[in-house]
Amino acid sequence: MAANTDRRQYEIRVRGHLGSAWAAWFDGFDVTDDDGGITVIRGTVADQAALHGVLQKLRDLGIPLASLTDLGPDPSGRNERK
Repeated sequence: MAANTDRRQYEIRVRGHLGSAWAAWFDGFDVTDDDGGITVIRGTVADQAALHGVLQKLRDLGIPLASLTDLGPDPSGRNERK
């Protein structure tokens, strides 16, 4: 099996304040209410399929997406699988 080099960090901004209680819905992501009625959801996904899963969850909950930003490779060093 090839090495997994797809782990990347993303910042998802949604409209409305979700509160930290929603963090459990977004496994391992940080959920922070920001100014202007925006919630920032930030974390690392294993690959594009996992990112689409998070976005699908937001869609299914009816939470409006404000922006999606690719923050780059996961700096934790977990990019390589042995």
